[in-house]
Amino acid sequence: MKNKIVIAIDSFKGSLSSLEAGKSAEVGIKNFLQNAEIKVFPLADGGEGTCKTLTAGLGGKIKSVEVTGPVGKKICAEYGFIAEENLAVLEMASAAGLELVADNLRNPLNTTTFGVGESILDAIKIGCRNFIIGIGGSATNDCGLGMLTALGFEFLNSANQPCGIFGRDLQFVEKIISAKVPAEIFDCNFKIACDVKNLLTGKNGCSEIYAPQKGAAPEVVQQMDSWIKNFAKLKNSVEVEGDGAAGGLGFAFRNFLCGNLIPGVDLVLETLNIAEDLKTADLLITGEGSIDNQTLQGKAPAGVAKLAKKINPAIKVVAIGGTVQKINLNSDIDAVFSILRRPMVLSDAMQKNIALENISAVVEQIVRLVF
Repeated sequence: MKNKIVIAIDSFKGSLSSLEAGKSAEVGIKNFLQNAEIKVFPLADGGEGTCKTLTAGLGGKIKSVEVTGPVGKKICAEYGFIAEENLAVLEMASAAGLELVADNLRNPLNTTTFGVGESILDAIKIGCRNFIIGIGGSATNDCGLGMLTALGFEFLNSANQPCGIFGRDLQFVEKIISAKVPAEIFDCNFKIACDVKNLLTGKNGCSEIYAPQKGAAPEVVQQMDSWIKNFAKLKNSVEVEGDGAAGGLGFAFRNFLCGNLIPGVDLVLETLNIAEDLKTADLLITGEGSIDNQTLQGKAPAGVAKLAKKINPAIKVVAIGGTVQKINLNSDIDAVFSILRRPMVLSDAMQKNIALENISAVVEQIVRLVF
């Protein structure tokens, strides 16, 4: 009977992609178990890198599109396109991320999610009706005003004039009209990778917690919270956890586009259908560049380990990392190994060829021990 091994390793940031790490582990296994059944899956947690990881894992392509950036200037954004599933994979940060805004220009009054809506429209034009969207790393606190305007929603002031697309324009919104939204928008299925638990407003809301990180002065925080409260009242919606993600983008997806807010790693694992292979596997090899106690608190390796043990209690789960700090192992991960085989400086350890060799070598030793 063949040994069955599932590999699902997150990226080693700055060194290896998820799939590069996984393929290197596969080489190590085959050095000892030539006839093992091996399944390699990409792994991500819904944050940075999820678009390219999922797109590559599903055999899709990356598409570039010119959109309106967070401060209103044109930029080039990317999203993944998987034609066979009419699926687009986006990271909102590609069109409206904080890293796109110079330090001296960071101010959520002056940023917009308009480019996120333009990316969605571009994907719809080429046939996408299913969307997976990561909403981490935003520069915005516009409650989705910009994105929704790009999609055709009209936001009018007291004089029945358009309000604008920036965070500052929330204060003027008194009426919402959806008559000009393309029908295709409402045919779409939006799954939102969201690990933030914040409500939309109040002490735990997007303005209070995150707007200062995006450049908001204290008085601006209070103003924006008030504007967003009034904006939300127009939808008569009860706030739920996750509404405050990405400056209220969670609220916008949920209330305007019937989006489902799903923990990032759960969404990735569901999309890849990794559970079917975990059911019959003897060993799961997971990991990421740096393993510490944060790894065990909902990050991708912990997520796949938890799923594996839930559906297959007999499976062995081993995690590997470039650096491994002292951690309190839980019942989902059986052992953790560093891939470093000799002392070396970080810059050497992160060189691609060295990292690939190290992963192959340590994984070979792991399977020799397990099997």
